[in-house]
Amino acid sequence: MNTDFDCIIVGAGLGGLTAGATLSKQGKRVLLLEKHYIPGGCATTFKRKDFIMEVGLHEMDGLYDKDLKQEIFKFLEVDKNINFIKVPELFRYISNKVDFVHPHGNDKTLKSLSKMYPSDRKGINTFLKLMEGILSELPKYPVEKWKQILIYPVMPLMFPNIVKGSNVSLGDWLDKNINSEELKLIIQASMLYYHDDPYTMSLLYFSAAQSSYINGGGHFIKGGSQKLSNYLSRVIENNGGQVLLGKKVTSIITEKNAVVGVKFSDAFNSKLPETTIHAEKIIANVALPLVKKFLPENEKMILAKEIDHLETACSLLSVYIGFRTEIKSLGNKHYSTFVSGDNVNSIKDIKNNNQGDWEDRNFVFVDYSQIDSQLAPKGKSFGVICTADYLSDWDSLDDESYKAKKDEVAKIFFKRLEKLIPGITNEIEYFEVGTSKTIQRFTMNPEGTPYGYAQTPNQSGNKRPPFQSPIKNLYFAGAWTFPGGGFTGAIISGFLSATMVNKGIKNSISKNSKRIEDHRIVKVLKSVEIAKNTIEITTKKPLGFSYKAGQYVVLEILNAKYKELDIPIRPLSISSHPDDDFLSFAMRLSESSYKKSIHELTTDDSLIIFGPQGDFTVKTNNKGIVFLVSGIGITPIKPLLMELEKNNFQNPIYLMYSNKTEDSTAYHDYFNTIAMKNFNYIPVFTKTQGRIGKELIRATIPSFSDFDYYIVGTNGFVNSMKQILSSCNVTEESIFVDDFG
Repeated sequence: MNTDFDCIIVGAGLGGLTAGATLSKQGKRVLLLEKHYIPGGCATTFKRKDFIMEVGLHEMDGLYDKDLKQEIFKFLEVDKNINFIKVPELFRYISNKVDFVHPHGNDKTLKSLSKMYPSDRKGINTFLKLMEGILSELPKYPVEKWKQILIYPVMPLMFPNIVKGSNVSLGDWLDKNINSEELKLIIQASMLYYHDDPYTMSLLYFSAAQSSYINGGGHFIKGGSQKLSNYLSRVIENNGGQVLLGKKVTSIITEKNAVVGVKFSDAFNSKLPETTIHAEKIIANVALPLVKKFLPENEKMILAKEIDHLETACSLLSVYIGFRTEIKSLGNKHYSTFVSGDNVNSIKDIKNNNQGDWEDRNFVFVDYSQIDSQLAPKGKSFGVICTADYLSDWDSLDDESYKAKKDEVAKIFFKRLEKLIPGITNEIEYFEVGTSKTIQRFTMNPEGTPYGYAQTPNQSGNKRPPFQSPIKNLYFAGAWTFPGGGFTGAIISGFLSATMVNKGIKNSISKNSKRIEDHRIVKVLKSVEIAKNTIEITTKKPLGFSYKAGQYVVLEILNAKYKELDIPIRPLSISSHPDDDFLSFAMRLSESSYKKSIHELTTDDSLIIFGPQGDFTVKTNNKGIVFLVSGIGITPIKPLLMELEKNNFQNPIYLMYSNKTEDSTAYHDYFNTIAMKNFNYIPVFTKTQGRIGKELIRATIPSFSDFDYYIVGTNGFVNSMKQILSSCNVTEESIFVDDFG
């Protein structure tokens, strides 16, 4: 079989990115396939208003002499290209009984905890030494199964601390060695970064991770974790590999019980043909239950025997918050604060609390204003509330109920946060809630877990799925394999898996081999001003790109000129018609780096188009149509009107379009010249006429029940229009909102 690449990597989480970067630096030709349009998995950021919102990173452990990542980062030159900021202390823990700030360093930890709990000094010291011993022994512990079997008889001599930490839960060890229940709660305060129950939390995994945090300190990536993900992606590309985003693997190909390649398709354009690519080795950086679905029946059964009995970890709920001010100016002095529920009196209460009422569920608040995080402009800040979550909390809800419950949960936590930091709720400018359902949608992980298999004593260390699968040439990286979830676990797994794969590659492909052509990359054709402070850019239409009027794409600027406090990606509605041989997009200009980069695009610049996406299309029936639109939300309406005219739509059409002034009204001249006799254009200039209100709608629409209503605009505009229509007895079934926004 001719191979196209030395190794294909499925999934661009930190495990896959690290594996790809490692193999590329080792001279191997790598293809990385990722279904999302950005790399990183949970190590990503997204832009909302003025804020860069960090998806998953609160703080990364280690970055000191005993940290295995140090060698990985040196090899990949991460240390020269990514700026890590050490956070002020490990964390603050607060309950109705205690308020404790956990320092960095074993000596300081021993001193501060022993001062509060002098009778437990011996247990504290024993625990710190055990954790440090486990962390020191792990890098020497063999990852190959045959080596583990070989050293088994002498394990207690070679790895005494690992032996002590194996087959024991954190809760059981604490009960045996620590007397104070308050102290036990402090010790396990950050356990949610790994698991949700002390009595099923592997002491081995907790010790390694926690010791690395205590001794090396917590660190944040300046500008957000996307910086690291993007850098690792560039390492692959700069060393002869290729990263294809927006491409989903549909199956793994085997021959003679060995993996030989994959089939993949475009994640957004179902009209494009499936592609088959061959490689000597494959690394799967996706949930192992998903890998099983990719395999033929025989190999599926082989893998199923290894993984079907394993337990999946919990998930997380995050409330991402943009603040009008720096929260430290309100008197908060701590980077991360773990808040215990009032009903938590011992570690025996933790599991039930994590699954209990939101009003009392433990949570952590991370205040990124305590460091130079580069996530918000000067004078503003970003923060996140995080707590345990489970898919069962959400999976039975319809879309409206789901959204309402997210808002309800956010308000509960805001009320609790207000007690911690008085005045903070008045400073909230924007918030967004991510749940286990959100994580499942973006990562496809079962149960929406970011952690893979639960870190129980029976699923940690050498009992975790190994890098080499039971199917020849197929390997694993990421949270679902050794050592486990979290940023550090994923990075270590990617490096070790790649090192193992590198040894097994026999005949390396030339790094100068032909690349897979990406037809989604297009050139800019022109850029014109269509209204005050509003431009329309036109690009070539990608090969094989077909769409419906009303849909949108995600548009990425390749080599964006401006990058400060922004990402070069935006979802944009298509303003051209599907019959056109080009694509057009309109947008308001602003001082954001993305908009500034768009404004300065020339015909030499390239964009990549991920799409089409969305389902905001008109439902042709016996009803008329009312479009209620504000601002640049007009972009999908223009092609929808073209489509209605093309299809000779006979029922009445009303377009009520709100802008501040006439000269800021995009496509105003076009709407004034539409020749359809049944089309009614009602521009509303809010500077002189006020907003679209109930009186205007009532005076314009002859009979509310004879129409369907399509709303596009800001959340405030959409909610206002829905309330007006509801008060006019318009049913929910007749109201449609642009799914892009």
